[in-house]
This record gives sequence, C-alpha cells and structure tokens, in this order.
Amino acid sequence: MTDAELLTLAGELGFDRAAVLDTGEIPLEPAFRKYCQDNVCGKYGANYACPPDCGTTEEMARRLRAYRRALVLQTCWALDGQGAEQIRSAKASHNRMTRTLLDRCGGGLMVGASGCDVCSPCLRPAGEPCRFPELRFSCMSAYCIHVAKLAERCGMTYYREGTVHLFSLCCFDRLEEP
Repeated sequence: MTDAELLTLAGELGFDRAAVLDTGEIPLEPAFRKYCQDNVCGKYGANYACPPDCGTTEEMARRLRAYRRALVLQTCWALDGQGAEQIRSAKASHNRMTRTLLDRCGGGLMVGASGCDVCSPCLRPAGEPCRFPELRFSCMSAYCIHVAKLAERCGMTYYREGTVHLFSLCCFDRLEEP
C-alpha cells in the first residue's frame, strides 16, 4: 500500500492520527528496558511477548529495522475517572484496531500499545507453548521505543492532562529476516 492509502485506512479504522516514517527514524533507547524489568505492568517474565522472553534490546532493534516503513498510529482517550480499568480497555481497543489494520494490509510487524493480549491468560507462566505465535506482538516498551520523541517526530501530542494518548506501529516492506 502507498503511504496515502495507509493513512486513509488508519483514519477509516478510527485512529486519531497516523504518520509514515522509515523504521530507521524510530528513536530507540535501550536504557528503557529497565522499565520492563521494574514490572509495573506485571507482564515481565509472565508473557511470551515481553522481556525477557521477547529478546534482547539488540534483537528487538534488529526485528524492527528488518522493515523499511512504519505506520505510527495514535488514539486519544478522555479519562473520566475510571483509572486503570479505563486505560486497560482503551489499550485493548487500540491494539484490536492495530491488528485489523495490519490484517487488511496483508501482514507485517505489529508493535502494540501494551503487551500481547491475544491469549488471556498467556500460557507462559504455566510453561506451555504460545498458542498463536504468528499473532503475538510486543509493546513499544519491549522494543525500547522512545515514544515521546517518536510523537514529536510525527507531530503528535504525547501528553495532555485528562487524556491518555496510545501509540502503536505497523511495520511494512520487509528488508531481511529478523
């Protein structure tokens, strides 16, 4: 698909903003891996798509850079005081929209707004294999993407009081095997 077609499809699916850029322009900050290790989301070592199972920072960078283009997707959600549950629901909606876009484009690499939620619960804690490895996706944090810089580069708002801005990527035009 052309960049214009990708942007049109993103709008049709309900994304508030979208931008296309080369994957080499995505700002990575390997030091961000510590945020995953702090396990605030509870998925570290408990989800196959999250560290340490998803790969090292170097492996994640190679996986991302194995594609030429990325469609940066943003949704903006007004917060009404429901807190964590409202954000969890918004992330799930955002990720479903991202998967729909990727499927309509014939595939590529999905980087989600949060850790993979294809299976609930993930079978990793039980030591069983992932049921859907072809659908599994890692989040922006697992890739060590500096989302604030990415938002700025794309002309998108990263933070505004009373809202949550969610970001994901769809990467296209595979260059090499990750």
